[in-house]
Amino acid sequence: MRRRTPGAAFVADEQRKLLAALAGLDTRRIAAELADLVRPERREKLRRAIDARLRSVTIVMDAPYDPHNGAAVLRSCDAFGLATMHVVERRQSFLASKPVARGSERWVEVRTSTSAEQAITTLRNEKYTLISTHPNGELVPEDLGKIERVALILGNEREGIGHDLGLACEKSVRIPMRGFAESLNVSVTAAILLQHATSGRAGDLPQEERDLLYARALVFSFPHAAEFLYARGVLTEPLPDAAIDLLNGT
Repeated sequence: MRRRTPGAAFVADEQRKLLAALAGLDTRRIAAELADLVRPERREKLRRAIDARLRSVTIVMDAPYDPHNGAAVLRSCDAFGLATMHVVERRQSFLASKPVARGSERWVEVRTSTSAEQAITTLRNEKYTLISTHPNGELVPEDLGKIERVALILGNEREGIGHDLGLACEKSVRIPMRGFAESLNVSVTAAILLQHATSGRAGDLPQEERDLLYARALVFSFPHAAEFLYARGVLTEPLPDAAIDLLNGT
């Protein structure tokens, strides 16, 4: 059974634990304490990636089943600079294969909803235009870059996009193909659409979010950072073992 894949994890739950452990900390002080411990080229790479991060584009996976596919889409979200990915869980919690995600779960926030209605409300409140993927969609990938805030809806491996979520979409997009295959793997679809949707967009994270992400990135870059920050007085008490394990990638 694919949901018993070794290395699969409930990454949204892990993220919530980590963010709760870091909530309220002085991100600028964390950066000041750790920056000199990281190579200058690494710091520059982190800054470039963070400055390019996007909230104007997001992915919505509808009840994904296969942990490999979920992780591959998560990895594509990171590769194209998305800050968030949404998952409508419906009947079961979101699982992603960490070996496939290759650390992308550290950088892309996975926001989960238990129903399509909850996800639709969240996305509309954040002013996204909902675009479904469909073989006969009226849009092509090149059109996505013209939409100010776009949420791309991806169906699952068994049932596609649920009827309730599909009805909420304002338009649909197709990937033109000329072979015998009628569809692509969901992760391939995500990568193709994200390349077009993100091309030419400037990073749009508020400065406060950039500072937080930079502090997190430095923590991830330095083994046993939690213990170091506690010793330096940045942390007033040791972090729980579960949070330390997440910070150290275990």
